[in-house]
Amino acid sequence: MRAADAPRVTGLLTELGYPSELAAVTRRLAGILTSATQCVLVATPEDDSRIDGYVGVERRPALLHQEERIEITGLVVEAAARRTGVGRALVRAAEQWAARQGLHTIVVRSNVVRPESHPFYEGLGYRRMSTSHTYRKESPEPPP
Repeated sequence: MRAADAPRVTGLLTELGYPSELAAVTRRLAGILTSATQCVLVATPEDDSRIDGYVGVERRPALLHQEERIEITGLVVEAAARRTGVGRALVRAAEQWAARQGLHTIVVRSNVVRPESHPFYEGLGYRRMSTSHTYRKESPEPPP
């Protein structure tokens, strides 16, 4: 992915139900593209006229796990490109990136509101490890 892809990625995010402002996506993408621990890979046709999908991956060291792992942080495939092998190709590319990092454990989280994604990952050899709730709290702004 390139910084110039931000407008197309913004459209994909909206399609998945995560509408975002272009400026915010541009800023986040710039940080990811310069990160040593993150990568975003895209699926495009040969003429590069569009982005059919993307996968984001990140190295995740943690004290509670026995080994550092790779986490798929996002997988989005444009509606017209679904069920064509684009998602499988993107996950395979993420796994290859993990292997180049010397890591062999890959984790992906799939929200319960996306039941169609669960058999997709299981069909690729991923197995469900747990179910959990995600909590969020906005921290107050520090005083000036």
